Amino acid sequence: MFNFGGGEMVIVLLIILLLFGPSQLPKMARGFGQAIREFKKAQREMTDEITREEPPNSQRPPDNKPQG
Repeated sequence: MFNFGGGEMVIVLLIILLLFGPSQLPKMARGFGQAIREFKKAQREMTDEITREEPPNSQRPPDNKPQG
């Protein structure tokens, strides 16, 4: 997606550090981690819901025995 090398990543991290300060970075990282965790949980729940089999029908098929 983004074709960042090592140098570009360092520059981006330095800019973020200057903008938000060192005290805000752990809070931001924690919030980002929680957001990723919630996204993965929702994704897992959707996958489980889609792949879950329908329960078998509780009605029995009619017997084909002759009445008599």
